[in-house]
Amino acid sequence: MKTIFITGASSGIGKATAKLFQAKGWKVIATMRTPEKETELTMLENVTILPLDVTNKAQIQSTVQSAISLGNIDVVLNNAGHGLFGPVEAVNEEQVLKQVNTNFLGPLKVIQAFIPYFREKKAGLFINTTSMAGLTGFPLSSIYNATKWALEGLSECLSIELSMFGIGVKTVSPDATKTNLFTTADVVSHSLYDGVIQKMLGSIQQSSEPINIAEVIFSAATDGKDQLRYPAGKAAQQIYSRRLEIGPEASRIETTKWFLNL
Repeated sequence: MKTIFITGASSGIGKATAKLFQAKGWKVIATMRTPEKETELTMLENVTILPLDVTNKAQIQSTVQSAISLGNIDVVLNNAGHGLFGPVEAVNEEQVLKQVNTNFLGPLKVIQAFIPYFREKKAGLFINTTSMAGLTGFPLSSIYNATKWALEGLSECLSIELSMFGIGVKTVSPDATKTNLFTTADVVSHSLYDGVIQKMLGSIQQSSEPINIAEVIFSAATDGKDQLRYPAGKAAQQIYSRRLEIGPEASRIETTKWFLNL
């Protein structure tokens, strides 16, 4: 019986992934900031709930050690994340640091904590939930995009770096999914941008269900392919295919024309 370790498992994609892997016969270590509030996953067989705030370095170390002490771990899914929307000139340092600490440094520290364990057993797989915002550019989510681009870049480099130890690295890049990302995100207003902000937020169609993304994560974990990127959701596949087809410069120009009516 294989085991997956998941961050951000209290809702959305993380919870759907925990339930799917459990249903497929895996052991699941589901981590979240407030495990005492969890009621659904605690009822499932072979699911262990552990506390984890990915912005807390000491807790990352202690939770990873607790997880390892429970037995063999095969896959680590970095899923915890937070959203930020608004113009760059209006966001403050606290909001930027919150994005960086949650969306980039958190996954990085979890990876660092697990590498020695995977290296010693010469096996293991990291899957990082990024976003289509990590594969292409959108206006007024620049800081969020930047953290996801950073996680994509880290993942690509690590997929090469860690291959010498038999450790795999993959990314799953969802499109707009029916989670609480957009309802809990920080939205920064600025009078000169508000019209475009509303257009951007209004254009987001949360077309994918969390289970749709969880199924892609399961495929990435089990297909045995030496493949880095897995766009998840119909819109994600279309957007990424279009970018690859016309190239990044033409994609940037096309996106600009759409949002700014040029």
